[in-house]
Amino acid sequence: MDLNALVPDADPEWVARKTLIEARRFAAPHQATSDLAAQAAKAALKKAGVAAAEIDFIVVSTSTGDSPQPPTSNLVQNLIGADRAACMDVNAVCSGFVFALSVANGLVATNPGALVLVIASDIYSRILDFSDRRTAVLFGDGAGAAVVGAVPEGDGILALDLASQGESSDLIYVKAGGSRLPATADTVADGDHYFRMNGRGVRDFVAAEVPPALEALLTRAEVKASDVDHFVPHQANGIMLQDLVAAAGFENAQTHLTLQQYGNVGSASVPVTLDAANASGALKRGDLVLLAGFGGGMSMGTALLRWS
Repeated sequence: MDLNALVPDADPEWVARKTLIEARRFAAPHQATSDLAAQAAKAALKKAGVAAAEIDFIVVSTSTGDSPQPPTSNLVQNLIGADRAACMDVNAVCSGFVFALSVANGLVATNPGALVLVIASDIYSRILDFSDRRTAVLFGDGAGAAVVGAVPEGDGILALDLASQGESSDLIYVKAGGSRLPATADTVADGDHYFRMNGRGVRDFVAAEVPPALEALLTRAEVKASDVDHFVPHQANGIMLQDLVAAAGFENAQTHLTLQQYGNVGSASVPVTLDAANASGALKRGDLVLLAGFGGGMSMGTALLRWS
């Protein structure tokens, strides 16, 4: 996809300098969010050595579902043949994977032996206004997934924290298409179904709110910032992430980025990047891995893992 053809005033060199994003992928015209989710789910099941029929729950994180109803997770269930799984969707925008991971953690805690398929999938290209270069150059489409189940004590999820700030909900939004402003010819003509973002406001939110949230999680887990081996943040903007790493004191950690190749893929950013880090061989048994999702709502999700 030629970005210049879609956003004529977005010079690729300018975009890379401002965001570190060099490329992004868009779903094919015939693909929907459930299709990308199903592909990611099958890959995760294969890596985990788990059959779809063994999955007890499917949790799909998305803010760009196939349609308002039914849940996208039910469509994924049908696509992969996980017939015995109970399904639900989670919408915490770009924090969604960590929110979904927290749901899975609770399900496993209360259902020993359960296997939960957690998927984050978003197709932002369908809701972008390509006349707005401030947002259109940032986003791509993608999906990532993980199979969550019980692990030996001391491994896996060590700490989780979620936070929401509804008073900042006007920083990222899609105005129309819901019960407050249903779809009409006028809402379509006015562009009210497009994704909108206050970029400066989002940067200020991340700078002010995310470092303290990360510090609080690590303090609760009795871990110092210098002990973190790997940092896997939401892939919003490379320059913003550089500032976040410095503010949070993660200079000793390896910060993993995939935004150069994929851009911001919404809630799929964290699992896509975690998978890339694992595939590269960077993650070793016993390493401390810190996940951080943040985005519309506004919301934040943080999780500390011991890799096993």
